[in-house]
Amino acid sequence: MHLSRRSGRHVLSGTFLALVAFVASFMVTGPAAAADTLLSQGRPVTASSAENAGTPATAAVDGDTGTRWSSAFSDPQWIQVDLGATATISQVVLRWEAAYGKAFKIQVSGDASSWTDVYSTTTGTGGTQTLAVSGSGRYVRMYGTARATGYGYSLWEFQVYGSTGGGGPNLPGGGDLGSNVIVFDPSMASSTIQSRLNSVFSTQESNQFGTQRYALLFKPGSYNVNANIGFYTSIAGLGRNPDDVTINGGVTVDAGWFGGNATQNFWRSAENLSITPTGGENRWAVSQAAPFRRIHVRGNLNLAPSGYGWASGGYISDSKIDGTVGPYSQQQWLTRDSQIGGWTNGVWNMVFSGVVGAPAQSFPNPPYTTIGQSPVTREKPYLYVDSAGNYNVFVPSLRQNTSGASWSGGSTPGSSLPLSAFYVAKPSDSAATLNQALTQGLNLLFTPGVYHLNQTLNVTRANTVVLGIGYPTLIPDNGVTAMSTADVDGVKIAGLLFDAGTVNSPVLLQVGPNGSSAAGHASNPASVQDVFFRIGGAGAGRATTSLVVNTSNTIIDHIWAWRADHGAGVGWTTNPADTGLIVNGNNVTAYGLFVEHYQKYEVIWNGQGGRTIFFQNEMPYDPPNQAAFMNGGTRGYAAYKVADSVTSHEGWGLGSYCYFNVDPSIVADRAFEAPTTSGVRFHDLLTVSLGGNGTIAHVINNTGGPAQGTATVPSNLVSYP
Repeated sequence: MHLSRRSGRHVLSGTFLALVAFVASFMVTGPAAAADTLLSQGRPVTASSAENAGTPATAAVDGDTGTRWSSAFSDPQWIQVDLGATATISQVVLRWEAAYGKAFKIQVSGDASSWTDVYSTTTGTGGTQTLAVSGSGRYVRMYGTARATGYGYSLWEFQVYGSTGGGGPNLPGGGDLGSNVIVFDPSMASSTIQSRLNSVFSTQESNQFGTQRYALLFKPGSYNVNANIGFYTSIAGLGRNPDDVTINGGVTVDAGWFGGNATQNFWRSAENLSITPTGGENRWAVSQAAPFRRIHVRGNLNLAPSGYGWASGGYISDSKIDGTVGPYSQQQWLTRDSQIGGWTNGVWNMVFSGVVGAPAQSFPNPPYTTIGQSPVTREKPYLYVDSAGNYNVFVPSLRQNTSGASWSGGSTPGSSLPLSAFYVAKPSDSAATLNQALTQGLNLLFTPGVYHLNQTLNVTRANTVVLGIGYPTLIPDNGVTAMSTADVDGVKIAGLLFDAGTVNSPVLLQVGPNGSSAAGHASNPASVQDVFFRIGGAGAGRATTSLVVNTSNTIIDHIWAWRADHGAGVGWTTNPADTGLIVNGNNVTAYGLFVEHYQKYEVIWNGQGGRTIFFQNEMPYDPPNQAAFMNGGTRGYAAYKVADSVTSHEGWGLGSYCYFNVDPSIVADRAFEAPTTSGVRFHDLLTVSLGGNGTIAHVINNTGGPAQGTATVPSNLVSYP
């Protein structure tokens, strides 16, 4: 009997395999009793190690007996699965590959920290072992202490059977949207509607770090009102298409509350309606986290505050502006898959992707980056009311090589889900309840409010929609990851604000478990849209990384990851955070990355084939001195790091700024860092020193002149290499 290695798999001699088969034939290999359910398949899974990239932990819970997890060649080793909620465990099935465990335990835990043994052996047989166990827990693991071979532990499948919910009734889908969702009907008097809009705005105009949240929804029809939109307020039409709802007046954001400065006009949105503006011009003077989606402006659009004060936006998509868009004082902006009548100017970085009527490519003078078609898109899901008055969520279709609004030729293509397919979440819901809804196969619709999570929300079913309206805010307690997804097709996460808790979370949102980048999802990618992250500001918060994307082909469509530079709980050691975004998946496409003030690399891109269209960054304001902002022997950290192993990556319209106001003598050696190879390309890069507070010595690697001095003039680079 001997072991040999072929193509990275463990292979045993025929004599030994026959013996394993003989032993296995005497074992119970069927499924658990009818009352029990396979709980582990597709669930989040982690392991102590993986032999190589082709044998990740996820392979042991994917339902495919042709893929496997294998560990390093040492003891002890373990693999554990997160069931998402506490379950009663009755059976564990281990489908071993040739390298199996001789001594191992099956353990359960409620917190993945303290473990209870429910099975133990020192005479493991290999093959398929079906183990009757009795216990309960959210986490189940195989903990191996002695290998039967010179190799690691290797499992085709790790299957956990049992039951959840204690036999209680299923949660219902649908239901009312709660008191902070305000629905208007065209039969209502304009004065009544205007009074309600004014009341919400009075509460929210300067309520930058408050807990109130609102969604203002308009049923199909015409309204003669002006809606001023403050913090944590979403205004949206409930028609199937934007022209089903018309606001005759305005949907307005200005900056009177902040002395005409719009650089803090965050966390508000407008979506899926048309505006016929009074005087022919609508004002939308916003900065980060304020999307303008599926809007038809029958006139001009002004993106600056009254008096043309500072502004640092912004994002438009799937919209039509009949007149001219005037950014005026806006520092940067991304417009995607829209139609415009014209564009007046640019300050530092104006990017257009798939925009009919966009100005011609001319960076840096004017600073226009123009891409004729967006490579791959799927518009954000949205709520609407059908002809029978029923609420539905419309899920737009995937599109390739697009330009113009998705509804320009009629209705947006896609499919509808009834509200009954969603658990309508309220802030009083526990994380366990939300996980139960997901386990039942329901989608989630988060209504406005602040949600505290004492366990991770686990999204494991393909095509699950997790949609927020009115800036629902998820706060992880006790250092948990707020939300994670399995490596499955078509998960859609949209319209959420993740706010770090006081105990450090390793990640706020994780798309796909670690090691899942090998699987492709090109025909049905996951998407992250209008999802925002905050560390500090509303209070002390801590998280190592805000967003990790492990699932390949994911579409990131407008995020703002913000380590707070003002508000409560702010300081170099008070709201620590390393990185805003880490991309490990391959062929991930990002539109509108706003990532600011993290203390190390702000974006790390490890996956192959990545694409970024528009990046806006400010380095951390608050390093106390140069020694505190060093990356080994390099001064500072690049804002955007492409891993040395990457051979294919491309970016368009990327800007990074410094404002080291605590110690203006600080230097960052570069804003962008990437391997020098023909497959890694950048177009239209810029760096800026704001008011001369600090220096960025080079644009990318050691190329490009310094951004420095009080003139606040960009250092530009048209292409690299």
